[in-house]
Order: sequence, then C-alpha cells, then structure tokens
Amino acid sequence: MTYRVIQWSTGNVGRHALRLVARHPDLELVGLWVHGADKVGRDAGELAGIDPLGVTATDDADALLALDADCVVYTATADLRPAEAIADMARICASGKNVVSSSVVPLVFPPHVDPQMRRPLEEACAAAGVSCFTSGIDPGWANDLLPLVLTGTCEYVTELRVMEIVNYATYAQPTVLFDTMGFGKPLDATPLLLVPGVLSFAWGGTVKSLAAGLGVEVEELREVHERRPATSTLDLGFGVVEEGTTAALRFEVQGIVGGAPRIVLEHVTRLDDALAPDWPQPAGHSGYRVVVTGNPSYTCDVQMMGDDGDHNTGGLVGTAARIVNAIPAVCEAPPGLLSVHDLPLVTGRGLLRP
Repeated sequence: MTYRVIQWSTGNVGRHALRLVARHPDLELVGLWVHGADKVGRDAGELAGIDPLGVTATDDADALLALDADCVVYTATADLRPAEAIADMARICASGKNVVSSSVVPLVFPPHVDPQMRRPLEEACAAAGVSCFTSGIDPGWANDLLPLVLTGTCEYVTELRVMEIVNYATYAQPTVLFDTMGFGKPLDATPLLLVPGVLSFAWGGTVKSLAAGLGVEVEELREVHERRPATSTLDLGFGVVEEGTTAALRFEVQGIVGGAPRIVLEHVTRLDDALAPDWPQPAGHSGYRVVVTGNPSYTCDVQMMGDDGDHNTGGLVGTAARIVNAIPAVCEAPPGLLSVHDLPLVTGRGLLRP
C-alpha cells in the first residue's frame, strides 16, 4: 500500500524528512508546507536537495488540509510555541489526517503532558479516527525504544541510565544553542532550558515511558545541572562563544523510584571536545549510551554519522527517519495519541539499496 504524505516545514529536521518521504518506496509526497516566503512556489525536490518532485511548496494551510492525504509529517520547531504546535497538529488531525511529529517532545509519552494541554489533540484524533505519534532520536528511539529492548533481556534491573554525549559545535541552530540552552551566556545566566521545570517538561516523558516499560511509577522528577566555560573564544560559523562564557552543559532528569534515582536521563553537551574532560566521554565520537545495571548489566553505545561525515547530521536524519518510517504503522494504529508502547517494531523495510 502507498501512503499519501504532506511534509510540514523544511527546517533542520524537516528538510531531511522531506527527502526521506520522497525516496521511501511506500510513501508518496503530495504536499509541502513552508514558513519562509522565499520558499513558497519552489519545487519540493529543490528544497530537499534532490531532483524535482513536481510538488510545489506553499504556505496555504487550508489548501494542504483539503488534499487527500493519509499522514502529515509535522516538524515545525515548537520549543518556544508548544501550545501553538499542538493546535496546529489538532487542526491537521481534525482534517482526517494522521500525524507523525518530532516537535512537541513531551508527547513522546502522552500521559506526561498536562491533560488540558493535550486535550485538543486527543479530541481531534478521537473525532476524526486518526493517530498522532511523536518521536525522534532524543527524546526518541535512542532513549525509549533501545533501552526497553535491553531491559527485556535481563533477570532484574536496579538502575537504568540513558545518555546523550554530543559535541554541538556543528548544530547550526543558533536559537536553540544560544537562547534555549544558554551557550555563550554567563555561567550564572538562566536560559530557558534551565528554568526550573523545563528539563522535566521536555525529558520527563522519556523517564516516565521507561518507567512504564519497567512496570513502575515515578514518584518524583528531579533536575540537576552544571556548566563549564570556554577556555578560548569559539567561532562556530553561526555564532561566537566568548572565552569564559558557557560552552559545556551537563544535566540530569532523575526519575525517583523507591526514594532513589533509578531511571536517569543525562545529557553531556560540549562545543569543544577538550572541555570538561572529567565528564563522560563518547565512545569514539558523539552519540548515545544506554547503561543498564542489573543481571546482566549492559553498556550500549550508539555512534551516529551522516553521509556528509558530520555526527549532528546523523542525529537529524535519525530523528526524521524514526517518524517517517513509522508512517505505515501509525496510519494502521488505533486512533489516539501514541507512544513507543503502542507501535509494532518499525524496521527499514524497503530501504536496503544495492
């Protein structure tokens, strides 16, 4: 069966998702929404960096929602506009289209999101008989699917830690790095990410999803973080981080079970590999790590690399591919807000190239 798909945005994740949809053997691109006026009227293939596709980009949401389509890939940035993004997706679902998304990351585990906040999307799914699945790489498969697979091979588990250990120097999204995460800011500044409660809002759903897979309840979410300064000025090409300002960030969202942190999500983020040498290091180059303490204990390192030789590209493609490749399963799933617990194993069926 071929599923008709609309791509919604062509930003850091969306441009990769657009290419993946166009090349997937079971998907047909039928529409493309863009934000920038300079992209309106251009061929989708041009925006994806591939041959022309015969689909013209538009900013006319009503026209797109009137199309006959099975699913919309919604990748519009939502860090600063989660309620608006949920309203967007609710409108899409109300038009009778399933949604796969990487945008409102707490929705990786829908029960984590306040009922009032998620209600419009839930009601739209129920009324139209469609589903909405949010995932990516982190939050996403690197810290919900992969850890649950490993714990399923244990006699017992005493602690589960999921980690991102990544150099963000080539992650060319200035708003996220400088405003949201606080790189280039004084060490005592309070960027959006470090406002109390924000870490738990963004990544608490992952912790609770892991707890659900282990059959336990999280009693409390705790946040801890530390920062290190740049030892020299760093010119990233899309912004400058002055010596003495924040250039490395480490944080944890701890899921408290039985009074102790038993399920922990940790990020170790640097803009230079030489910073914070005492912090956890990647296995080779940037990637993800799952540490299961139990019997047996496991340490599983996943290193990523895009075909352009950059690990951050690999992460963006891995984010896009997780949701695009899940489209058939989401379209066939029962209506509602879905998590990793609701889908069958999604494989690279049809993607092997000679």
